Amino acid sequence: MRSVSGSQDVIELPRFTFNPKEGIDNPALVITDDLETDPDHSHVTKLCQLRRVEGQNFGFNLQRNMEAQGFEVTDVEPWSPAEHAGLQEGDRVLEVNEEFVVNRDFFRVARKIQSCGLHLFLLVLRRDEYDQAVCMGVDLQMLAAASRSGPCSRPRLCHISQHPHYGLGMTLISVEGQHTLSIVTDGPAEKAGVTSGDRLVWMNGVATSTLKHSSLSKALKKSAEPATVLVINGESQSYYIRRKMPIVPVLAESRQLPHSAKTLHLVKGPDGYGFLLRQEKLPVTQQAVHLLREVDKGSPAEEAGMRDGDLLLAVNGEPVESMEHEDIVKIIRKSGDKVRLTTISIPGRRFFRELGISPLYFHDEFIHQDDGQTGDQTAQTQSADGALL
Repeated sequence: MRSVSGSQDVIELPRFTFNPKEGIDNPALVITDDLETDPDHSHVTKLCQLRRVEGQNFGFNLQRNMEAQGFEVTDVEPWSPAEHAGLQEGDRVLEVNEEFVVNRDFFRVARKIQSCGLHLFLLVLRRDEYDQAVCMGVDLQMLAAASRSGPCSRPRLCHISQHPHYGLGMTLISVEGQHTLSIVTDGPAEKAGVTSGDRLVWMNGVATSTLKHSSLSKALKKSAEPATVLVINGESQSYYIRRKMPIVPVLAESRQLPHSAKTLHLVKGPDGYGFLLRQEKLPVTQQAVHLLREVDKGSPAEEAGMRDGDLLLAVNGEPVESMEHEDIVKIIRKSGDKVRLTTISIPGRRFFRELGISPLYFHDEFIHQDDGQTGDQTAQTQSADGALL
């Protein structure tokens, strides 16, 4: 690898600071559900909704508790999204974005939170409640499921390609602000995972609650482009409304999305890796990004599938978009003769920014990587015991 900037001797990873003036306006929600899991005792779960702005962290540490198992919240920062959402020191995390995580791999859970974008939903038990539930042998997964007070399916994020005859293969019925879809059998929408009766929540980056029926219907009929929609069945939508939870892409299952991140495994050759890492500004937003340039023919980079102009998202499982150029160079050099780079195209990054999540969120190879072998660079941001989020 070649760098357009020199490296520094000391790596100082960025820690996003919280702006109290912005944070006061951040929406926060704490919902309490009383769950009778035993005739003589009730364990009360709390659903905390955290929302941050671009450039913030959520304002807490997540730590693996070896004695009681599971994950413990520590170091809740004053005025942070975590504090505003009611998260407290010692809380034990049962679910992250509606996914049960107790006894899951620590790094998988930490990565999931780090890549979820601006929204985060945590289902927690206070420390004393958790310890008591464990001592009583309470099934924590059943306890978490019981907080939903009924069956619930997660929203689905579906990408629909156009058909020359059927178009998107769905029509819209709107009643009192609810947009319900009717699907053509074996049409593009059905093949993408949409079913008749689904509620249309979001389309191409816009919440449908802000659009009139005529505008949506016209978009469905006349658009010659593919569409990405967020849908949910009516019963599950009622569940989210009852709990005052916004239906957002971070809670969804993904179906055949048009863009995805990819992880490249490079082994250094006699002339290095064979690419140039540049820090550039995007034309419209002027945001600084790290791009892969000048991929040499026949180089390890080309053989691994690197494409000129792709954006660098992570190195050895560590997100690097917010890092300085010199710090990224140093991490790559410390990797020795092997390095793992996670990348995405510029249009792909734009697509995920519209969703409000990181391109890494649905990238299984990033979420499930074994961090026990990533080396010193991973230890800089998260140790075996905890991670700043």
